[in-house]
Amino acid sequence: MSKLLLLPSLPLIPSPHRYDTFSSASDLQFQCRFSFHSLSPFRSHARRRDPSLRAFDSSSDAKTNQELKEVPTEEGVQDQSVGITDEDYPSGEFDFKPVTGWSSFLVKLKMLVAFPWERVRKGSVLTMKLRGQISDQVKSRFSPGLSLPQICENFLKAAYDPRISGIYLHIDSLNCGWGKVEEIRRHILDFKKSGKFILAYVPLCQEKEYYLACACDEIYSPPSAYFSLFGLTVQASFLRGILDNIGIEPQVERIGKYKSAGDQLARRTMSEENCEMLTALLDNIYTNWLDKVSSSNGKSREDIEKLINEGVYRVDKLKEEGLISNIIYDDEIITMLKERLGVKLDKDLPMVDYRKYSRVRKWTVGISGGRELIAIIRASGSISRVESQLSVSSSGITAEKFIEKIRTVRESKKFKAAIIRIDSPGGDALASDLMWREIRLLAAKKPVVASMSDVAASGGYYMAMGADAIVAESLTLTGSIGVVTGKFNLGKLYEKIGFNKEIISRGRYAELLAAEQRPFRPDEAELFAKSARHAYKQFRDKAALSRSMTVEKMEEVAQGRVWTGNDAASHGLVDAIGGLSRAIAIAKVKANIPQDSQVTLVEISRSSPSLPEILLGVGSSLVGADRMVKELLQGMTFSDGVQARMDGIMFQTLEEYPSGNPILSIIKDYLNSL
Repeated sequence: MSKLLLLPSLPLIPSPHRYDTFSSASDLQFQCRFSFHSLSPFRSHARRRDPSLRAFDSSSDAKTNQELKEVPTEEGVQDQSVGITDEDYPSGEFDFKPVTGWSSFLVKLKMLVAFPWERVRKGSVLTMKLRGQISDQVKSRFSPGLSLPQICENFLKAAYDPRISGIYLHIDSLNCGWGKVEEIRRHILDFKKSGKFILAYVPLCQEKEYYLACACDEIYSPPSAYFSLFGLTVQASFLRGILDNIGIEPQVERIGKYKSAGDQLARRTMSEENCEMLTALLDNIYTNWLDKVSSSNGKSREDIEKLINEGVYRVDKLKEEGLISNIIYDDEIITMLKERLGVKLDKDLPMVDYRKYSRVRKWTVGISGGRELIAIIRASGSISRVESQLSVSSSGITAEKFIEKIRTVRESKKFKAAIIRIDSPGGDALASDLMWREIRLLAAKKPVVASMSDVAASGGYYMAMGADAIVAESLTLTGSIGVVTGKFNLGKLYEKIGFNKEIISRGRYAELLAAEQRPFRPDEAELFAKSARHAYKQFRDKAALSRSMTVEKMEEVAQGRVWTGNDAASHGLVDAIGGLSRAIAIAKVKANIPQDSQVTLVEISRSSPSLPEILLGVGSSLVGADRMVKELLQGMTFSDGVQARMDGIMFQTLEEYPSGNPILSIIKDYLNSL
């Protein structure tokens, strides 16, 4: 069974407003790195967004409105987000075209002159182990872990590679969002169009793992496999009781009735609004799972739901119901593949693994790009304004570095369009605003499409709304346009431990954030609340401007509410549902590139491995622990500004906490939410 776990967010510190963030190992979105031919025609529109002055109806925001109006525009720059529905956009659907004739000869010639590490035996089986965390960033050969772009590219290359007979997937316990799972599933279905086989082996299977496996041709499990298809749950944890016991009083100012950041510190129970929001998210994800699984197995949704409600854990029951193909061990599958491919039993089955095959260039298998270049700028992780001395290389989004990449693309004449790939729960609000501004400047010169991965909420959504069009997966977690701010009153704690603090100040509000040994005075509380409302108004009004909505209309979908991609699209926060391939198709339309023309994607954000990663390679849990501690310290050190950050919602397996210490679980949840 999976749990939708609501994680505690960063402690409310003495200085910030925090536009809430999604700190999530949560779930939703995927991507591929190659543009595909679209099967859907597109009706070209040349409407330019006309920012409505109603989005800034207060004189206090006149300057902000004027600044936005000063963003330069050029003739020919199309803004097609107004009046265009999901159906109007090209689908970006993969259209497999077999390589024959002269093209086939050229592919064989390229393979003859390929680098040694790109050599693959004819008749090989591509094996990939999908387990643990999956990054949205392109990884170097020295970086540990799995990379979603490289997983998707491997599926694409294997479909066209004449040396690959099929794919053998090992699907184990996944620790990623539903967006990435959906993207991988889409690429499994695309690969099947090549006519090659794809098998899944699942020794441990819950909802996410089965969601991927059921897209394959065949599913196999060992007799002792751990199956737990019990359904999904959501839970929220609250620390107010603990804080009261140790003498800490959180003083929280929340703007937006759905804004739940701070609830874990300020409340003992879930609010009605938060319960409503989480219930809607859970219903969307569960309904999607039932629909896709039942469709893959040729059963009705009612049949699958009935099976789930019986409690699925026996492998033989799954085989009996037709949900898996057979109950056999891994070595028996290898033997079966040898027989299927005509390999003698005393010979080794030719296989190539994920890491080696990732080094095979698309050019080698005949997948070539076109003359037109589209930049891919990836933004993954929590948002900060500047890089900390404690920061880990390639971790999180640093506004300074991201803006450099944006300006490089903006100033270059070789890029026809740009795609901002976002997988972020948000973070520093100032940093989010600075990046939003640069994205809008880029969009004034060339088409920009935002592609959302697992989560693009709060600061992540702030970035996306600067693009010409937003593409999200159906279960991307997005929105969360709201504000929470607060500080701790440590007076009772200081009394308990015998600590005293006295302050000499000048200025009526000089002690507003400095005096943590006492609660707010009434006038301080009023100023604090006004500051929070002002921060929320800025966020909401810029969202209204970016989405060409009135403030009143935006207010209906803001208030800190988190939406799935489908619901966000129906409320105007997202333009189209799909993965990176659809974002590429839309970018081609906006850049006046024919849909049947190939383009070359240029990764602007390729990460560089740190020295520990190079030295320790794929393994090291020590590097992971070191990274967690450093990021924790970094978060506490640099959380002294407004935060566009949303609560963490994370799907976890029940087995991860079999009989764990609840305090340790809280600490783990807290660290994961940073």
